Amino acid sequence: MAGTDSTELAGAEQQVPDMHAKSAPVDRDVDGPLDESEANPVRPYVDLGGVKILPREGLHLRLEIEEGSKRVVAIGLDYAGSTLQVQPFAAPRSSGLWQEIRTQIADQIAKQGGSTTPREGPFGPELVAEIPVAAGQGPAGTTRLARFIGVDGPRWFLRGVIAGEGAINPEAAAQIEDLFRSIVVVRGSAPMPPRDLIPLRMPATPAGKPEPTGT
Repeated sequence: MAGTDSTELAGAEQQVPDMHAKSAPVDRDVDGPLDESEANPVRPYVDLGGVKILPREGLHLRLEIEEGSKRVVAIGLDYAGSTLQVQPFAAPRSSGLWQEIRTQIADQIAKQGGSTTPREGPFGPELVAEIPVAAGQGPAGTTRLARFIGVDGPRWFLRGVIAGEGAINPEAAAQIEDLFRSIVVVRGSAPMPPRDLIPLRMPATPAGKPEPTGT
């Protein structure tokens, strides 16, 4: 039986993921999700504070409101039979959050009695989750499928949760992934601790007439 070459051991060590490495598509700065500094300033974005959304036919926008504080905590986008929930967070300049947050999401879903499967997606590593449906929202013992995606940008992290057709149908998935890529993150210059939600707000104009929902 041949011994293990020391170079093989070195290669195995290099494959251990760096929990603080940035995770993003190699073309992120061109194809998105974009930083505000990378976006075309003349495009007709809907300004929601921490993110800007490019309107498109059939897109319905929802603001998810925290009941106690009344602050906007997430943006819900309904499009092409899918839903996409997005949240922008402050992040360190030189390291990423997605590797660590992905592990925490898997732990939380496991505690709820669900399961997650890691896989490589168009934005890098993602989680496909089977989440138990809450009592009263469906037959007992049923689960719903969701995809958790994330991209580390310059001083920000954008998380997305895809449900509906985009979680099971490749054609619908391509459409909702294109929507995620079109999002612009506005980090701002104010100091913020990593993982803090970048403030979101109602749009200044009634474009799309977003519908507030409680969380």
